[in-house]
Amino acid sequence: MAELIFNVVVIYIIGFVMLKLKIYIDFKTSNYRHASNHNFWQTFFNKGNKGEYKIYLSLEKVKGEKLLLTNLYIPKKDGSTTEIDLLLITKSGLFVVESKNYSGWIFGDEKTRSWTQTFPNNQQFSFFNPIWQNKGHIKALKDVLAITDDSLVHSFIIFSNHCELKEITVTSSNVQVFQRDLLKQILKSKLGSEPRLTSEEMKSYFQILKPYMHADEKTKKLHIKKIQERLSLAKR
Repeated sequence: MAELIFNVVVIYIIGFVMLKLKIYIDFKTSNYRHASNHNFWQTFFNKGNKGEYKIYLSLEKVKGEKLLLTNLYIPKKDGSTTEIDLLLITKSGLFVVESKNYSGWIFGDEKTRSWTQTFPNNQQFSFFNPIWQNKGHIKALKDVLAITDDSLVHSFIIFSNHCELKEITVTSSNVQVFQRDLLKQILKSKLGSEPRLTSEEMKSYFQILKPYMHADEKTKKLHIKKIQERLSLAKR
């Protein structure tokens, strides 16, 4: 009996080590660490970064011509910045991703300012409408790229697989709210449309946006300060 228990424990430990090794190898072979400037520890010990990384891995596997950027600090007309978690550029258009690595039950409506995160113990937390949040990102992006065609830009609000989207109401045709495990399926349907961009246009957009990656600490701190100021004003 003791030998059986020992063998089970050894198999469990080997399986655990192999799983962790695979996670590490996947991270090292992914371009995420270069694109985001986040090392292994910064990625896996930060809930937001971890969720963003998992989406990035899925986007890296998208077939066809694509360009992928992350953590873009796009300047706004008022002098502040807005941060885009992930941006996928394809011939079918631009996909602006807002990553939400949440758990619990999620309730929300595109038309309301606040959404709700609820847990089985009846705890509730409100958070800013991520569709509105991404709408601000998209406006700044379109201004920088001089895009006037709304149908060229798609808004993806991607939640963790650890949550459950209970009641989500979306009315805009270019907005999708879903969990991460549906990303491949939804992208496949979107990328099957007629090409909207040439390879040259894709590369041009990428070159314009590339300088907005890898923001320095001063830019990040100012960005956070502006967000805190807006939240303070909203509570008054």
